[in-house]
Amino acid sequence: MDLRTTIYTFFDNIFNPPISFLEMGIEKLQGLNLVTAQGLNVGKYLSVFGDMPAAWQMVISSILISSVLLGSLLIFRSIVRIYYSAKEGIKWW
Repeated sequence: MDLRTTIYTFFDNIFNPPISFLEMGIEKLQGLNLVTAQGLNVGKYLSVFGDMPAAWQMVISSILISSVLLGSLLIFRSIVRIYYSAKEGIKWW
């Protein structure tokens, strides 16, 4: 064995397990036959409230929409706070 083949086998021994793991992951992902652009059917989860009168259905949908709106505003506020704290930290640096 010359030095070149020894170096090649050394690097093959190091990088072969991660490469084989990634190849196995690629094979598994290619084997999936799922529809990816399927969407979420919210009506299936909210069908419990379908027996209620229309006024109560509007109340529940308003509560859900307002909670999503408030949650998104809280997430936006926390992102802005992180941005401003990072900006202040960089100013001190």
